[in-house]
Amino acid sequence: MVAAPRTFEVRISGRQENDAAVITRRNVIRLAGSGVIGLAAGCSLPATARREPAGDAVTNAFLDDVQRRTFRYFWETTNPVNGLAHDRFPTKSFASMAAVGFALTAYPIGVHRGFVSRQAAANRTLATLRFLANAPQGDAPAGMTGHKGFFYHFVDMERGTRFEQTELSTVDTALLLGGMLFAQSYFDKPGEAEIRALVDQIYARVDWQWSQARPPTVALGWSPEKGHLPYDWIAYSEAMLVYILALGSPTHSLGPESWGAWAAGLPKHWGTEEGQQLVRFAPLFGHQYSHIWVDFRGIQDPFMRSKGLDYFENSRRATIAQRAYAVRNPMGWKGYGPRLWGLTACDGPADVTVDVDGRSRTFRSYSARGPGDFDDGTVAPTAVGGSVPFAPELCIPALVAMRADHGEHLYGQYGFLDSLNLTIPPSVPLKHGKHVPGRGWYDGDYLGIDQGPILAMIENHRSGLVWRLMRSNPHIRQGLERAGFAGGWLAS
Repeated sequence: MVAAPRTFEVRISGRQENDAAVITRRNVIRLAGSGVIGLAAGCSLPATARREPAGDAVTNAFLDDVQRRTFRYFWETTNPVNGLAHDRFPTKSFASMAAVGFALTAYPIGVHRGFVSRQAAANRTLATLRFLANAPQGDAPAGMTGHKGFFYHFVDMERGTRFEQTELSTVDTALLLGGMLFAQSYFDKPGEAEIRALVDQIYARVDWQWSQARPPTVALGWSPEKGHLPYDWIAYSEAMLVYILALGSPTHSLGPESWGAWAAGLPKHWGTEEGQQLVRFAPLFGHQYSHIWVDFRGIQDPFMRSKGLDYFENSRRATIAQRAYAVRNPMGWKGYGPRLWGLTACDGPADVTVDVDGRSRTFRSYSARGPGDFDDGTVAPTAVGGSVPFAPELCIPALVAMRADHGEHLYGQYGFLDSLNLTIPPSVPLKHGKHVPGRGWYDGDYLGIDQGPILAMIENHRSGLVWRLMRSNPHIRQGLERAGFAGGWLAS
């Protein structure tokens, strides 16, 4: 039985600034002993393994373990023949193109941390890129991996072709390309030239101009059955990366007016959350995804210049606000506080409304969650793990507490399982996971799009590896400059 595609309601802006619509989009992701299970073949610790500088040995050991386990999720569960990554695991599922982007990001981090040899990582990367470069593209409703250079959101794990009637996704293609461009920047040796060439080939064929059903903005996606989806990427969201890559394209680039159209919706999202002034987006993934590959510290577009801050600071404020919301706990969910917080898109226990202690409570399975949007008491470790660089003094203690408080129910072979909910009654039939008597509900799956931010953003906090290499990527730099970003590292 293959898991059903993830669906949830997400409130985004339509093409016009005042055209808000609620749509359904398939997207948007303990130390049980002192030892760690040995890595798969090709993962022995090289003699040149990177070592963390002297510091808090306990914290470094914890972060080492989280990163090692999370890396192993991508190394051990992806298809080694074609590089495709599961949407979720261990539940049998299709592949997620965004998860492939996170896998491609994970491999160089694994080399940097000494979890895998450079040659093994390069081989896996090359297998992935060769498959994607040669996979069928076209407008047929079946048997294709993508169209016009874009990729379908979900594909079959073995064949790599469209899963059921999933959409061709502009944002999932962008997340895939983010991983590719990082791999291109990392694998810079003479013997790794094919990796760099394949990334150039795949990126160059993406027809961003075709994706503009309603110029100058970019549509969320397309399907053979209905054509372009009737909604565009406008206002603050994970789609920053979509526009940066579209503006930086060497072949089908969009004009600066596209970023201007996206940014036109920012003022209405500016406000105050838990005492923090910021551009608001309720689930934390919107404050994380683009930041995985783009270092927004010190660089500003016109809107951020007008506010005297940058998007990194905006994400820091969003992280602080989420923790403050959990501490205040206005809805009275069990467990919320400084040791358990973080709302984003994630698995949930069930789609049901039930009475809990005399109060009607609505729970969801997979859904976007965030303060002021939807909150059913479900917390996702990725919300905290993916925000580590923004507020390490808040996020790292929370991750340590989650592992200590919930042990093997939440922290397992591949790091943090996707989510938990301590409020839902044990009598409720579940869609995911399990009830643990005396504790609450815990998910049984790891999700690729939620594992990826944990690994990458902890690395950005510890060494800045992804940010440092991507600052020198000419496509990223061009996209940012054409969008009107200036200052900081762009000035050098």
